Amino acid sequence: MTVKVRQLNDDFAQQERLTEPEGMMQGRNSRNSIGYFGPQPPVGDPPHRYSFQVLALDTLLDLPLGADRDQVLAAAKGHVIAKGELSGTYQQQVRPPKAGVPAAELARR
Repeated sequence: MTVKVRQLNDDFAQQERLTEPEGMMQGRNSRNSIGYFGPQPPVGDPPHRYSFQVLALDTLLDLPLGADRDQVLAAAKGHVIAKGELSGTYQQQVRPPKAGVPAAELARR
């Protein structure tokens, strides 16, 4: 995303290229699907640890649609001008509904 973006909504469509914010692409996640769904540990499990990385780059990356984390990090090599990380734990007591995730898919988790 560009430097013009000041916030991200939590209701991104499940599509690889977004129209808002302009120029933003979503990659393949650890579930092998497109987009971000937030932490969803199994209900009743002890807290799971999550880490989020943010990279400030000196260029836009030339990546294919659906690129995964390793592809992003490889393309970013040599272009990182700042970075940050946020880590935390999350435990889920009840299964929350999530926009864009079919109910049948939630039931299978």
